Amino acid sequence: METKPTRVRILDAAHELMLTVGLARATTKEIARAAGCSEAALYKHFDSKEELFVRVLTERLPRLTPLLGGLAAEPGRGTLEENLTEIARQAALFYEQSFPIAASLYAETQLKRRHDDVLRTLGAGPHLPIQGLDAYLRAEQAAGRVRAGADTYAAASLLLGACAQRAFAYDATDSGERPAVDEFAARLAKTLLGGISVAEPAV
Repeated sequence: METKPTRVRILDAAHELMLTVGLARATTKEIARAAGCSEAALYKHFDSKEELFVRVLTERLPRLTPLLGGLAAEPGRGTLEENLTEIARQAALFYEQSFPIAASLYAETQLKRRHDDVLRTLGAGPHLPIQGLDAYLRAEQAAGRVRAGADTYAAASLLLGACAQRAFAYDATDSGERPAVDEFAARLAKTLLGGISVAEPAV
């Protein structure tokens, strides 16, 4: 049986530990032990736990940022409703998987501040998807498919904020279940289009 490369084993172990014990409690020592390597070997591949966190988000979770970048580079491809539905679907899945990992940061102010500082240094952070979606919507605005007066940043914040909220807001409902991701994404996209689209969304 072929052994996975060390970097892959470290990412797998980090992902699993961050999900089960939370980011704050997943130490590099525990991650290295779970990956079957030394802590020194871990630091050969990653400069810090913060970098490891960013790599887990970008390499193990749904690829939201590349999707947004690709759409912004080619406005006019597909329909707005199809594109926004796919963005909402990927975003909902991304937040669903990343929320349990990052939630523990909010319980420790100093740890969160340190993570935020490192994220800024790495050019990463939770604001980037909003900026990416805003860039896509502005490109569609320039192409004439988004209404000229529409506030694209607010629209991006509304869509992604709803997707993020889906990760935790439904646990206390009677069913305790999140809305199904495909239907949720389609409804969000259609509703948002009612406010920003040049054309009426399909009924």
